[in-house]
Amino acid sequence: MLVVDDHAVLRQGLAALLVDSGAAHEVLHAADQAQGLALLAAHPDLDAVLLDLKLPDSEGLGAITAFGQQSPSVPIIIVSASEEPGDVRRALELGALGYVPKSASPDTLLSAIRLVLSGAIYVPPLMLEAGEDHASAKASALTPRQTEILAAIAGGGSNRDIGQMFGLSEKTVKAHISAIFRTLGVSSRTQAAAAAQEARITPRPVPASPHAVEPDAEGW
Repeated sequence: MLVVDDHAVLRQGLAALLVDSGAAHEVLHAADQAQGLALLAAHPDLDAVLLDLKLPDSEGLGAITAFGQQSPSVPIIIVSASEEPGDVRRALELGALGYVPKSASPDTLLSAIRLVLSGAIYVPPLMLEAGEDHASAKASALTPRQTEILAAIAGGGSNRDIGQMFGLSEKTVKAHISAIFRTLGVSSRTQAAAAAQEARITPRPVPASPHAVEPDAEGW
């Protein structure tokens, strides 16, 4: 695991927590974006990157894009002093899979890391405290493509129809739907459509392709 933060004490504290808890066997340290990207290039098999938003050589949220472009398969978890809902929302939109305020407890951080490593997305409670309902807070963590696909699911589209609409293979559509289910905490298309409605995502009608087989209500 890689910790990128310009405060040495915080890096060392995080590293000790991760190793002592068993969440990581080895933790690499970087004080800025350049060092972090160099370590990421040298260790492409890292489990995750714990990234601060305020680094001396990057402009806040731009670091998420830099790390994401270099190693798209390595999950990014933001650990930041900022508790602004707008920062959380933007970080998740840019590809971070979790956002943990530095004021959070060690147990919260470890739970968030485990959740992200299991394939889900961690959305901090502050999003709900800011007045966002649960569905909207979770939906804000979807990528733009996943939001489009969720709207198409709500519109009753089959995997084949959705794939044809967006120029995607059915396998890719299924992968997106699986990620959508994990993020929203649902297990069926019916539940996903209901979550879309709660999040005020407008259903998107999908033209049916010839001989398309409609998905089961509880399947994907």
